[in-house]
Amino acid sequence: MAKNAPPRWDRKMQQRLARGEAAALGELYDRFASLVHSQAHRMLDDETAADLVTREVFGYVWENPGAYDPKQGSMRSWVARLTHRQSVRRLREEDGLRDGPVDDGSGLEERVHRATVAARADYIVASMPAPLRAALELAYIQRRDYRQTAADLGVTEDEARRRLRLGLQLLSTAHTRPLEGTSPPGYGRPL
Repeated sequence: MAKNAPPRWDRKMQQRLARGEAAALGELYDRFASLVHSQAHRMLDDETAADLVTREVFGYVWENPGAYDPKQGSMRSWVARLTHRQSVRRLREEDGLRDGPVDDGSGLEERVHRATVAARADYIVASMPAPLRAALELAYIQRRDYRQTAADLGVTEDEARRRLRLGLQLLSTAHTRPLEGTSPPGYGRPL
């Protein structure tokens, strides 16, 4: 398979959606609804708004399956990008800025940036290799030091430190603004 070719599942899913298979939408929803809802909730800090964004994203996917371009990345990335766009639109509407400037002095730009960083961090953690994620969860959620993390994972202390360091390096990329014309990891084309 070519390096930039999307996974087989993504191509088949797009074809099924284009044919109007309701079961395909259900399968897509089962796979990505928690990603969409958690990203929207993180950005909007509102359960009702996150539910609405989730419905809108999957409604858009159902009505526009051809909008997914496999050359731009995975379907997961596309769905995450749609969620981000819809959440930012909701934030702008909340502040009365339909398509106007993002920085109007109300702090909206900073709120969008914080929400974007949080969503990117969630995506990075969800997509990092399981050994790195497990080490981070033990160290930062369960408050284990690297020795306890090593014992819990059944690895050497050096390996636990390596996993923590790599996981933190990946996670630190969530705080950097993407270069102009590029996208954050996993988000395909720029917004």
